[in-house]
Amino acid sequence: MSNDDMAQFWAIRLDAGALSPEDEVALDAWLEGDERRQGALLRAQGILSYFDRGRALAGGAGLAMTAPAADPVNDDEKGDEKGEDAIAARLSRRRFIAAGGVAAMLALGTGLWEFWPRGQRIETALGEIRSVPLADGSLATINTQSRMAVRMEEQRRTVRLDDGEVWFKVAHDPNRPFLVEAGDVRVRAVGTAFAVRREGGGAEVLVTEGVVETWIVGRESEARRVGAGAMAFVTPAAPEIRSVAAAPEIERSLSWRSGELAFDGEALGDAVAQFNRYNETKLVIADPALKQEPVVGYFSANEPEEFARAFGGLVDARVTNKAGTITIDRPRR
Repeated sequence: MSNDDMAQFWAIRLDAGALSPEDEVALDAWLEGDERRQGALLRAQGILSYFDRGRALAGGAGLAMTAPAADPVNDDEKGDEKGEDAIAARLSRRRFIAAGGVAAMLALGTGLWEFWPRGQRIETALGEIRSVPLADGSLATINTQSRMAVRMEEQRRTVRLDDGEVWFKVAHDPNRPFLVEAGDVRVRAVGTAFAVRREGGGAEVLVTEGVVETWIVGRESEARRVGAGAMAFVTPAAPEIRSVAAAPEIERSLSWRSGELAFDGEALGDAVAQFNRYNETKLVIADPALKQEPVVGYFSANEPEEFARAFGGLVDARVTNKAGTITIDRPRR
């Protein structure tokens, strides 16, 4: 049985409830047998969670499945009658997955998933942040209003980032480098963790684990290695690629993964621009003199008014919310 088939089986068993001691031993042994299996299990669990979410959104209509007459469950993997019923109810999902219904299933969730042979396209909406398991066992955490396409091939794994920002936790595979394309910028890794954000005519690269190599198309000989705790802004307009150590800044920059925005002295104008990336309700600075005021702290990305009022209280600014626009202004004297 393939890794993906076994991952689906174990995801269903875990979803059914607590495993028996014997099952726990069997699961641990299976995971230890191949480093790719942990990623396969994560992917299968993610698919099941989207299935359950789809049922809730659709009220269960049109999603009923019949459990297959026979499923590759070993005879000695038997629990009590209640446990078997729970597992059988979930085996219908496995059949649904195997039947190629993944695209329809995930379409019920937020965002857009589009599958084609050996690849997928993913798009996030305004304010949406999602973690998506990839087919090779890697994990992609995708920021607001981002668009990416993934293709898994025998000799390499390729992600084309059309817009936005993504943090990747790359499954180690020395035979298939992991390549991110962001316009003319290229970032290559084998097994590491890093983020790429498209910005202007280039891309910002932030490395949280391991090492990546980055270059500009047509300037491959000028490729630069960027290690953990360092960042680089890669653009064809620059004469060379320079990386700088910036571990604290990287941690703040990636706080969006937990739904927060972190600032340590950035100008209010920049902070407002960040909030406006996540919310339909926009922040506006009415007094230009306020734009350079420093901002410090962690704030929820989806609460722009709370941020504005916290800032206003510190600098004695007036905050008004009218017609979906939050205005920050100096009070009249």
